[in-house]
Amino acid sequence: MKVLKFGGTSVGSVENINKIKAIVAAVSEPVVVVVSAVGGVTDRLQTIAGKAAEGTDYLADFTYLTDIHHTIISKVVTANNADGVLKKVDALLAELKDVYSSIAGKKSLSPDDLALVLSFGERMSSVFMATALGAEHADSLELVQTKPFHHKNILDKDATYQAVRARFNAPATRTVMGGFISRDSARHTITNLGRGGSDYTAAIVAAALDASVLEIWTDVDGFLTADPRLVHNAYTIPELSYIEAMELSNFGAKVIYPPTIYPVYERNIPIYIKNTTNPDFCGTKISSQKDPAGKAIKGISSINDTCLITLQGMGMVGVLGISSRTFKALSDEGISVFLIAQASSENSTTFAVRNAEADDAIKALSKEFEHELQRGEIWSITPQKDLATVAIVGDNMRYNAGLSGKLFNTLGRSGINVIACAQGASETNISVVIKKESLQKALNVIHDSFFLSDYQALNIFLVGTGTVGGSLLEQIEHQQEKILKQNSVKLNVVGITDINGTMIDPHGLDLKNYRENQKTLARQLSNEELQQAIIDLNLFNSVFVDCTASPQIAALYENLLKNNISVVAANKIAASGPYDHYMELKNIARRKGIKYLFETNVGAGLPIINTMNDLINSGDRILKIEAVLSGTLNYIFNTLSADIPFSKTIQMAKEARFAEPDPRIDLSGTDVIRKLVILARESGYKVEQADVKKNLFVPDKYFEGSLEDFWKNISEMDAEFEAKRQRLAKENKKYRFVATMKEGACEVGLQEVDFTHPFYDLEGSNNIVVIQTERYYNDPMIIKGYGAGASVTAAGVFGDIISIANIR
Repeated sequence: MKVLKFGGTSVGSVENINKIKAIVAAVSEPVVVVVSAVGGVTDRLQTIAGKAAEGTDYLADFTYLTDIHHTIISKVVTANNADGVLKKVDALLAELKDVYSSIAGKKSLSPDDLALVLSFGERMSSVFMATALGAEHADSLELVQTKPFHHKNILDKDATYQAVRARFNAPATRTVMGGFISRDSARHTITNLGRGGSDYTAAIVAAALDASVLEIWTDVDGFLTADPRLVHNAYTIPELSYIEAMELSNFGAKVIYPPTIYPVYERNIPIYIKNTTNPDFCGTKISSQKDPAGKAIKGISSINDTCLITLQGMGMVGVLGISSRTFKALSDEGISVFLIAQASSENSTTFAVRNAEADDAIKALSKEFEHELQRGEIWSITPQKDLATVAIVGDNMRYNAGLSGKLFNTLGRSGINVIACAQGASETNISVVIKKESLQKALNVIHDSFFLSDYQALNIFLVGTGTVGGSLLEQIEHQQEKILKQNSVKLNVVGITDINGTMIDPHGLDLKNYRENQKTLARQLSNEELQQAIIDLNLFNSVFVDCTASPQIAALYENLLKNNISVVAANKIAASGPYDHYMELKNIARRKGIKYLFETNVGAGLPIINTMNDLINSGDRILKIEAVLSGTLNYIFNTLSADIPFSKTIQMAKEARFAEPDPRIDLSGTDVIRKLVILARESGYKVEQADVKKNLFVPDKYFEGSLEDFWKNISEMDAEFEAKRQRLAKENKKYRFVATMKEGACEVGLQEVDFTHPFYDLEGSNNIVVIQTERYYNDPMIIKGYGAGASVTAAGVFGDIISIANIR
């Protein structure tokens, strides 16, 4: 025999009922079908009862109940059977109307009256579903029996199993019965098994009849690795053990009503969670089988409705019975505790309840420990509301060293504080309590960190869509699919800011059309508003990418890092600014376990800073650096010729986008000084820009006045540089603007180099860095290549972004 249960959405539409017909028709053995009320009806029944008790009009709602059942019956029951079914359902509706009239007359709603009202949903749905399926109808009120326990109704197992076995002693091919509803075995009043109790009814029947399988048909494809509303790449778990399913259900997974599992577990009956709208999908199988070779964590469950209550006081230490009194007082009030944490010193006990039960819990405990509170033995009973609980679940978590450490490290690196935690000796569940606003972020970083996701998402906020930023977006758009397939990394550009304003979409922006969308959809935000918008979005694996040269944007880094948002900067201002601020940014990133990367600050896409860091981290020491770091200046001196004067080369460098919009920044050596300061600092030396000795080749007067004045007057130097060029050509030498650092002493200036020098053959806008270390002393390391240009700089920024994605 099989037992199949269909939920409210399954019996709530003609289309789904037709699918149920096909599913049931395919079963070749005797089958019991348990149905819920039509979707939304149970809530409507309760709403109408409340209105009746308040004395407000409820007839319109009651008409809705009549209409929805009549409509479904007219379309799923054959014409020759429709009158008989309608007669039965209308009789139930008439009885229900009388109950509402009674409630309205009393102007009160007792628990017994409410239980009676709520029973009509399943009583009506089971009647028309039995006829629609060509099955016998079994009255659940005659089979499922309960008894009172601490203000609740619990299953009277012996009476129920006896009644079920007697009813199905000679089972029909098909039988339909309502779920959820029951009757008190002593008082014979109508009760129920709690919201979601139709699953429980099906499990009870399956266990009583020793069924071969229990199938729960619902509107989802099975148990998912996480809540898909919060984790968009959650996927269906093909198999779970009974323990894993119980843990996930108890901690918020609403796929199955938690009490459902025990009756079938006791009889070793497998459960299949299937989707009525997708019947061919495999769903989730729940059984006693375990997968020792599977992942450590099967799924993540969460409760977004958590209140922590803490009893604290030195008078609790060593006193027997505190815990038993605590939980008995709660149990007597029907309050369920789903997490407990206690300090080893015994001076505090913390437990979690639902927010709605918190006030009642405080009252019960304050009464129970009234004398201890008066004597000061217990200092306080304190609630902390509006929290969330996250549980990671898996049989293979047992004896898996480092798992909890990885969990806490993952949360900590994302700036998520753990307020309380609990783990049982069975090691199949680790639960943590966090702030409610961090729930989505926590679920996603855990999902990614423990490889439950098919890919790791990286959420990118880009500021600046000029030559570098625009090229970066083109590269990301071109490479997104390839990186997702090859590296399992999804690059999700969620924010773009430029002169047109800011666009933010947590699900990702359309990179193909972002320029058009920016003109119409962007909103103007101040830098502070932009920063706060990014922080408030609270996305996991966030990266702030700065492709500007703005001091105001660089000033945002510190607060972003403090909020666990990694920073990738093509902007040199922060890394070359005051040394103490530079170190503070690096220290914040180190403490937070995130990244502050600025590889492209020196050499564009050349791997200079990363190489230096690798040398130092492996125990080497950098002694001296000689470098040509300005692609702009190198281009100028390589382009200078008899036909192209000095002023023209500057104009050409600007047109080729090697130079800054204001080329005086390059000619003054400011850009090279910044780069040299960064290299010196990354080498381990404390250097400020003011410490760098400057030997400049353009007189100060050309840096005074406006940019227009500069372009008007710079041609005055053409003759001087032509004379110098001719002399150098005769001597087989070239000009190079060289940056030098020797054990922290820094200098920049124009140097003449002959054909034996490694800088002599440096072409175009290329950069070269010669690094002398204790290991590379006699033969220094040389890094050489393109050192300017939007595409190579963007590629270097892209490389920094990918390196963050590789952190797990």
